[in-house]
Amino acid sequence: MKLDFKQIVIVILSGFLLSCNSDENSTPTTTTPPVVNPPVTTNPPIPSTINYLALGDSYTIGQSVCTTCRFPEQLKASLNTMYSSTISLKIIATTGWTTSNLLSAIESQKPESNYDLVTLLIGVNNQYQHKNFSVYEKEFPELVNKAIILAKGDRKNVVVISIPDYAYTPYGKALSGDQSAIISAEIDKYNTFAENYCNDNQVAFVSITDITRLGLSNPNLVASDGLHPSETAYKMFVDRMMSKIKIALQN
Repeated sequence: MKLDFKQIVIVILSGFLLSCNSDENSTPTTTTPPVVNPPVTTNPPIPSTINYLALGDSYTIGQSVCTTCRFPEQLKASLNTMYSSTISLKIIATTGWTTSNLLSAIESQKPESNYDLVTLLIGVNNQYQHKNFSVYEKEFPELVNKAIILAKGDRKNVVVISIPDYAYTPYGKALSGDQSAIISAEIDKYNTFAENYCNDNQVAFVSITDITRLGLSNPNLVASDGLHPSETAYKMFVDRMMSKIKIALQN
C-alpha cells in the first residue's frame, strides 16, 4: 500500500515527538568525579644533629631583644620543631662590629670547620661608621670564604642574609637632617654587592631588607630601643630564610 505525502509527514512527526518524550522521561546519568588526594608534602631529611654557626653583628646577637628572640635562636627552635633534630648553636657576633671586627674575631676564636650550617649577616656598621666602601668589597668576600671553610668546605651550607635598613626606624628617622634617603641608598649599595657576589659564587642569599622597611608603618617590627628589629621581625626573617636553610641542610 502506498502512502501519500500527508501520511508520510504525519509518520515522521509522530516519530520525532515520541523521541523527544522519551528523552524527557529518561533519567539523566551523572558521573561522580574520582577523588583526587592532594600530594603529601614532607620536609626533606636533614641530619639528626646539626652544628650551626651564626656570624654577624647586633642583628645576629639580637640587640634589645631577649636571648631566645634573636633570629639564630628562633631558627634553631623552628628546625627543632620541624625535624626534631638536635641543634648546637654558636654565635660569633657583637653590637657595632664591622667586617674587620668579625674577621678578627674569627681569627682569634678559631672555630672548628665542622658546621653543617653557617649564616652571615654583616655590613651595617661599615655603612654607619662611614668606612670606605672598598673595605667591604675586600672583606665581605673574605668572610664568605671563611664561612665556607667553617661549613666543612661546602658552600651549599652557607646562607648570607641582607643588611636591614635602619632608616625605617624611629632612630633612623630622627638622625639630624633626615638622612633616610642616603642611608637607604647606601644600604642598597652594600646589599647589591653582596647579592651579586653570592650569585656569582653559588652561595645562597636571602633578602630581608624589605621587611625592615616596614618599621615605621608597623612599629611592632622595631625593638624597644627604636633601632633594631623586634622578635616579630626576626620571626619574619626566619620564615623568609627557611627554604634556603632546608636546602643547605639536606643530605
